[in-house]
Amino acid sequence: MNNIATSEIKNKVKRGQVYEKQRIEKGKAKRLRRKELKKEEAENPELREARLRENVPTTQENTREFDEAVVADADDEVVKEEEEDEFAQYFNGQAPKVLITTTPKAGKQTVNFVKELVSVVPNLEYVKRGSKFALQQIIQFCKNREYTDLIVVSEDHKEPTHVTLIHLPEGPTAHFRLTRIKGGKEILGHARATSHYPELILNQFSTRLGHTVGRMFAALFPQVPEFQGRQVVTFHNQRDYIFFRRHRYVFKNSKRVDLQEIGPRFTLKLRWLQKGLYDPVNGEYEWLYKADLETSRRRVFL
Repeated sequence: MNNIATSEIKNKVKRGQVYEKQRIEKGKAKRLRRKELKKEEAENPELREARLRENVPTTQENTREFDEAVVADADDEVVKEEEEDEFAQYFNGQAPKVLITTTPKAGKQTVNFVKELVSVVPNLEYVKRGSKFALQQIIQFCKNREYTDLIVVSEDHKEPTHVTLIHLPEGPTAHFRLTRIKGGKEILGHARATSHYPELILNQFSTRLGHTVGRMFAALFPQVPEFQGRQVVTFHNQRDYIFFRRHRYVFKNSKRVDLQEIGPRFTLKLRWLQKGLYDPVNGEYEWLYKADLETSRRRVFL
């Protein structure tokens, strides 16, 4: 029966019957093989270890195109640069001081999103933006008062759509597309936030551009987490989409730890990175998204 090619059977009913029998027999053979393999591996555990070692699934992450900008774990040149860059002082004990605002006359959804961010980032101050203040004036306002970062949440049709992160006093400036927002109260079984400084996790920012973006996020948070709060903030980069999550870990017993999401959750995608402060006219772009850059789904930039 297995040797019969169903494509050669002209009768539709007969073809369907033969295909179904072949499918059942194939399933039986597969289950029998699994049973035999399980017995063999129980007798010889080394067979199982070898199978798992060789059975690596193919994903877009492990088949990504080679990029010369990928930073090796022990790259002395990058380490030295990061010891002297514009973010180094925040990894050596200096506390960040961050201001967040919106576009003029922001809608309710945008304001609610900003208020959730205030609970995420310690030392984050929300200032409602008036219609007469240009962004350049706000940047100068922050520099005069020694703010270390400025976050601007933009909106379209009264919904938050973009985030601009400006590192002070000399830059750089990053602009992100903002999508898939879900507030903490919308998450089933969410936990309540506390005022403790969270732990910070940055995943898969592997290129030089990714290192810069990751360090911009890290510079927003004090590098002295308060572990008694059991709060973790995660920026997870996957194919240039940055997924934000905030959790509290719960110790069930001496061996088991569960995660309870606090919220909010959202996704960021970098649109451009500019050297220096925000300057849409004369600014120098370190990286700018263009559609023709996406030559392959296996090509990533962060």
